[in-house]
Amino acid sequence: MGRMRENPRYNVISMRISDEERDHLENLMAKTHKSVSDIMREAMEYFTERYESGEMRKAA
Repeated sequence: MGRMRENPRYNVISMRISDEERDHLENLMAKTHKSVSDIMREAMEYFTERYESGEMRKAA
């Protein structure tokens, strides 16, 4: 039987990226020792914080 998780994640999101973006992501993984999922979660948190703080408002 599988391990019970406190906060299970059932949703999967996929995206297409270029070879250059893949290389960049692999470099980040090597430098940070984090998974793609962890890096993408952190990126989403970072984007959300900046968006909510008003730093990413569209120019009128």
